[in-house]
Amino acid sequence: MADRYRPKSAVQRAREGNPSKTAIKEGVIVPRAVLAEPDWSEVFKSSPLSEVEVANVRCREVASAEWRRVVPVLEVAAGIGEVDHATVKDLCVCVARIDQAERDLSERGLMVTAERGTVKNGAATIAGQYRTQLARYVRELGMSPSSRISLVPPTDDDDESGIWD
Repeated sequence: MADRYRPKSAVQRAREGNPSKTAIKEGVIVPRAVLAEPDWSEVFKSSPLSEVEVANVRCREVASAEWRRVVPVLEVAAGIGEVDHATVKDLCVCVARIDQAERDLSERGLMVTAERGTVKNGAATIAGQYRTQLARYVRELGMSPSSRISLVPPTDDDDESGIWD
């Protein structure tokens, strides 16, 4: 279902028609940049507890792999810039945390024994919340088939008269 509150891109408005004949804004053009991979040890800090440290090491690896998988595609397809660094970083953190929650669910199961008896594993709730956030990032960055329709690939104009040149 389409989001009625999210404005349509210029390309989508032109493609679907513009019966009101209002001017179509092209939107903001962000200067393209090659994003540097974050230091994942700053995000997933070292811990004196061995269980936590093992999980953090894996989160660093998963986040780094996701960064290397996604960023080259986004640099070409979406023309991401330095302003998108935090969004892409958060996307990678979400993927790493989902992996961590899913591993916990695989090891301990959906139901765990607690002081009040058998209860739902909290990792299931956490995974669901991270998946909701991940879906937003995927939509915002044009990483799903339906959201790619609204993306306009950046052009490599040889015209050097742009404001950011």
